[in-house]
Amino acid sequence: MDRFASMEAFAKVADTGSFTAAADALGISGQMVGKHIRLLEEHLGVRLLNRTTRQQSLTDAGKDFLERTRIVLAELEAAEALAADSRARPRGELRVNAPVTFGTHSLAPLVPAYMAANPEVTVRLTLNDRVVDLVDEGYDCVFRAGPLTDSTLIARGLRPMELIACASPTYLEARGTPTAPGDLTGHDCLGFAGSAIEERWEFNGRDDTVAVRVTSRFSTNSGQALKEAALAGLGIIFQASELTLEDVKAGRLIRVLPDWRATRPMHLLFAPDRRVTPKLRSFIEFAASRFG
Repeated sequence: MDRFASMEAFAKVADTGSFTAAADALGISGQMVGKHIRLLEEHLGVRLLNRTTRQQSLTDAGKDFLERTRIVLAELEAAEALAADSRARPRGELRVNAPVTFGTHSLAPLVPAYMAANPEVTVRLTLNDRVVDLVDEGYDCVFRAGPLTDSTLIARGLRPMELIACASPTYLEARGTPTAPGDLTGHDCLGFAGSAIEERWEFNGRDDTVAVRVTSRFSTNSGQALKEAALAGLGIIFQASELTLEDVKAGRLIRVLPDWRATRPMHLLFAPDRRVTPKLRSFIEFAASRFG
């Protein structure tokens, strides 16, 4: 049994949810996909997939095995790339993770340009605001906002993310407009749950930095949901400028404290012990040119 081929078939079934879709993606028959999965389960002595007439779902053992499978396949691809000519064209699947707001409004619109310049690369972009484990979850690189805490990864510094505070005209008419960061203590400030800016907002003025403890009756881990709450007049939000740009331009939201600047560091991270393949190198260079 070609164990690597079986692991690739298993990962593709997990990604697509069916043997048929996996077979189409791999260019083999559905029967061959089924054989790979069956032989892999027999070799491991555990069931990896729950099979129904319409789709497949992972067992608990399958979920654990999938995480390691992704790492093994990524290492295999890196080993194959190492043996290839150093001038090889970027090719293969590139797995990227990014924060939701940055990924949606800044990164995703530019990915087509990268793919057009690198036609043999496929991009698998996932967006979430938790701190993912780059190595264990099998990512080639991750974008991360905020101060870095993991010194084991290589970090490429990018342009900081600009944050702005804004609220709806209705809210400001009813509650007044803050003129200094300290005024926020008397306002409903909508917090980004689970982050450093849920309860503490930091601003940089001309001569000093001011950190304000804020409170709110509403918080969520979705920037889009916060924006909708602000548009409804629920309070003031403190979010990336890309998220609120169009609403500020249209007057649906009004920026407050425009003389105070707020930013969060932004980095592109990748593992130091994994060879920088042509596809990863090309993406690092692309990100640096667009966000550096």
